[in-house]
Amino acid sequence: MMQLQVLLVAGTHGNEINGIWLFDEWNKSSFLINTHGVKTFKVIGNPEAKKAGKRYIDHDLNRSFQKDSFLSVNSSSFEGKRASELVDLYGETGENPCQIALDFHTTTASMGSCLVVYGRRDADLALASLIQNKLGLPIYLHESDQKQTGFLVESWPCGLVVEIGPIGQGLLNSRIISQTKLILETLMEQIHQVNNLNLFFPDNLIIHRHIKSIDFPRDEEGNIDGYVHSSRQSMNWQELKKNDELFSKLNGEIIRFEEDQPYIPVFINEAAYVEKNIAMSFTKKELWNLKKEWKQSLIDLIHQK
Repeated sequence: MMQLQVLLVAGTHGNEINGIWLFDEWNKSSFLINTHGVKTFKVIGNPEAKKAGKRYIDHDLNRSFQKDSFLSVNSSSFEGKRASELVDLYGETGENPCQIALDFHTTTASMGSCLVVYGRRDADLALASLIQNKLGLPIYLHESDQKQTGFLVESWPCGLVVEIGPIGQGLLNSRIISQTKLILETLMEQIHQVNNLNLFFPDNLIIHRHIKSIDFPRDEEGNIDGYVHSSRQSMNWQELKKNDELFSKLNGEIIRFEEDQPYIPVFINEAAYVEKNIAMSFTKKELWNLKKEWKQSLIDLIHQK
């Protein structure tokens, strides 16, 4: 039976330094993090961006894992080469094959701690359900967004992103560090339990399913001419209803939410998303029953021969 190996990534964005700092300290003292005996490889995703104190050098690394295009679309960028390198080193058929990838991020938005799942892979949903059951973390299901693709964890059979905020880029924060450590150790514990077939899956999980993202108000020349309304700022995970305030302009104009059905915004005013023309994303909160095939997919993945 193939040994279970998990890839742990911090610093996919070079200016998100709390996970990087935690990994550096962990390298100095191996006892700082309890991996429950699970074999791990911890890497800094974008070391050059870390040195430069920037999110990325040429291109967002967490949009560079495009299937079938490592050697074409991204070959000229540092991040394209780095994506290929990570897959070659730790991918399913790499030098040190890992079955699971866990990618630790921070956000400037007031998101608290949450999990991000890309698409509806069975093993991802099963693992996310175990963590939500233990820690109560929201699960943001990011799908149906053709402008946002090529995420790191999608290149592994199973993978989750951990997002924790708010924290300014390039800053260390005790709460962020302690939350990262707690979630990392809980993930390791639950993976260990699955490996030993000593596990308890919940009956259901709460999903915040991505619907769409919206941009800031802009003038005729494409410049931002409005800002997130004071009543909306920091109100991630709070339901939006028709006529609720979204944006303000200096002339007193208020732009309101005009949808008939309520949505729940996330990543409100995330600094790194301004360049992506995203002021916030809308989600729909749903209660999903946990399917047997999800559980079995995770068990089979971890116990593959």
